[in-house]
Amino acid sequence: MILDLPAANALTIVIVEHDKDRALSIVDSLRETGPHKIHVLAEESGLSRSVSQLKPDVVLIDVANPSRDSIEQLATASSPLERPVAFFVDRSDAQMTKAAIEAGVSAYVVDGLQMDRIKPVMDAAIARFQMFQRMRTELETTKRALEERKVIDRAKGLLMKVRGISEEEAYALLRKTAMDQGKRVADVAQALVTAADLLS
Repeated sequence: MILDLPAANALTIVIVEHDKDRALSIVDSLRETGPHKIHVLAEESGLSRSVSQLKPDVVLIDVANPSRDSIEQLATASSPLERPVAFFVDRSDAQMTKAAIEAGVSAYVVDGLQMDRIKPVMDAAIARFQMFQRMRTELETTKRALEERKVIDRAKGLLMKVRGISEEEAYALLRKTAMDQGKRVADVAQALVTAADLLS
């Protein structure tokens, strides 16, 4: 399912930032870009619970000196498969970058959070998240179609063997049964395969 984010001028944003002055600067920068609903979390503990309660459109995380473990924990707690997550770090290495990408982070910016870059990075994170979400949906649809094709082929094979009919006749029988029962061909095929497995 593709998540439709609200227009960029009406976002609910969670900011994870320890430093109060820095958090206020981030909030001020974001306020200039639209009437956002902004929540600042100073503590990383309980992040997962806070994010699930607040249901933000975007999570922005500013980490001065991250470790690979903290990157993974913060990313996972932010639910990056459900929403765009942008990380701003002062320093990084290949392993931390890899950990962030593997966790599903939408944007990973090294050299810290600069106020004039917040909006473009946030926009890029949203666009990247939506692109990957579309790709995930397409992949799931393709995988489901392939699985259904295998089940239909197996059901055709069973009908051909039991009834002594051709492949075209087997498919026509599956299709007619599906129409008569108001079901999908794949569902009728699955029922047939399941019944055959029980009887074998």
